[in-house]
Amino acid sequence: MSRTEVSGAQPVRLRVDGVEVASYVVDPAVDPRHGPRPYLHPVRTLGGLVVTDVEPADHPWHLGVSVAMQDVAGTNLWGGRTYVRDRGYTWLDDHGTIAHVRWLPWAGGFAERLEWRDPAGRPLLVEERRIAAAAAPAGWELSFAYALTPAGPGEVALGSPATNGRPGGAGYGGFFWRCAPGPSAADAFTVFTASAAGEEAVNGSGEPWLALTGPSAGGLPYTLVFRGLAGDDRWFVRTGIYPGVCAALAFARPLVVDAGAVRRRLTVLVADGVLARDQIAAWVAGRPGRPARDHGVSGRRPAR
Repeated sequence: MSRTEVSGAQPVRLRVDGVEVASYVVDPAVDPRHGPRPYLHPVRTLGGLVVTDVEPADHPWHLGVSVAMQDVAGTNLWGGRTYVRDRGYTWLDDHGTIAHVRWLPWAGGFAERLEWRDPAGRPLLVEERRIAAAAAPAGWELSFAYALTPAGPGEVALGSPATNGRPGGAGYGGFFWRCAPGPSAADAFTVFTASAAGEEAVNGSGEPWLALTGPSAGGLPYTLVFRGLAGDDRWFVRTGIYPGVCAALAFARPLVVDAGAVRRRLTVLVADGVLARDQIAAWVAGRPGRPARDHGVSGRRPAR
C-alpha cells in the first residue's frame, strides 16, 4: 500500500506499506547559484537506508533526486559554474530557477506544474510532473514522469557541458540522482547494465536498464535500478569522484523542445542489499511489482 501526503508548503511524504520512503521538498532554501528547484531527499530503502545526498561539499548544487539542465537557452538551471566553449567552467550570472507553480489533480500520487525561469524570472519552459511510489518484490519503485513545453511561441534548446565543448562524456542534464556516500571516501560503488560494468563502460550507454550498488552511510549495501531512457537519451554515470546517475537528455547533441512536449518517465527500483545482474534482468523481463492499492493524497494543497 502506498500513500502520498501533501500539506501546504511542507515537504510531500511518500509512503509504501506504511513506511516513509521519500520526502519531496517543494520550495527549498537553496543558494541562487546552486539552481534552486524541487527535489526528493531523503530517499530511503524500506529498511531505512538513506540513498540520496543533498548539497554535498564536492558539488553543493547536487540536490537529491531532481530534474535540471546546465544550458536551457543560455540559462544555467543545474547550478554551479557554466561550461563555456574554449574557456572551461566559469562562474556566470546565468542561474535560473525551477519553481513550483501549483498542484494538479491526479489520483496516482502527486502532480504539479512548474516553470523553468531565466535569471530575470521569465518562464522558459513549463513542466508537468508526476511522482508516485509503489511496492515491488525486491523493495519499492519510484515513478518520476515529466513533460516539458516552451513557455512562449518559440523553440527552446537544451544543452550540456558536452554539447558546449567539454570532452570526456560530460553530457549530464535531465533526471539526476545523487547517491548517498558510504562511510568513507574509499568505499566502492559499482555500476552495471545487462552487458557492461564500470563507469567507463556504461557512461554514455543507451541500455534499457542500469544498476548501481553501494554502501550506505552505515555501511549496509543497497541497490538502485534505473529505467526509462527515450529518444537519444544516454546514461551519465559517476562512481569515482562521486556516486550519481543521470538519464541525460543532451548527452551528445542539444535537444530542442518545441510545441510537441518532451516527455520522459523514469522508474527506479530501491532495494536493500545487493542485487545481481541475473536477478535484475529477470525482474525487468517479468515486469514485476504491483500497483499500489492506495495512492491517497491527504492534507491541504498550497494556494494557487
